[in-house]
Amino acid sequence: MIRSTIGDDGAEGGGVTGERRRPGRRPGSADTRGDIVAAARKIFAEKGFDKATIRGIAREAGVDPALVHHYFDTKEGIFVAALQLPVDPSKVLPLVIEGPREQIGERVVRFVLTLTADAQAREPILALMRSAMTNDKVVAMIREFMTHAVIGRVATGLGVPLIRMEAAFAQMFGVILMRYVLRVEPVASVDAEELVALLAPTIQRYLGEA
Repeated sequence: MIRSTIGDDGAEGGGVTGERRRPGRRPGSADTRGDIVAAARKIFAEKGFDKATIRGIAREAGVDPALVHHYFDTKEGIFVAALQLPVDPSKVLPLVIEGPREQIGERVVRFVLTLTADAQAREPILALMRSAMTNDKVVAMIREFMTHAVIGRVATGLGVPLIRMEAAFAQMFGVILMRYVLRVEPVASVDAEELVALLAPTIQRYLGEA
């Protein structure tokens, strides 16, 4: 289980009681954002990504749904915070998709390798990968998130069949597994630029044509 290290930057205001009040902290809570993240972690674990709702997370945290939206724009954003993922797909994927189509393979590979090069950024990703190997609930939760928030979104944005995007993701997933979990040489220690040069043409073949 990944523990939250998110601190307090909550807005001032009243809590939620029997009568409707303006969105704000519930009475006695010193860390509203942290309460929401903890509630989201529980709801995602119980219901998965697809069935979890903003309203359900707000109910579990004891706050108004509007307050959840105050901290997190989307359900994907809450998921990212709850699992301590290093990036929010809704914010970074448009940057990867935009640009010359003939360079999409290089952009995808470089983004993944740059992101995972930082030990602190990749640790939550590796933790999820390890958990997915032994926990069916984690597998389902990650599959739903990846399908809707990452793979499906990129496939739609590029106008390519979903199978191509899944093949590209499988390729990069395998590289990260070999490089940072299994630590198989020489993939584990080779320079990232060498991997970009090696992998980009393959990813380009999957994603380069609509």
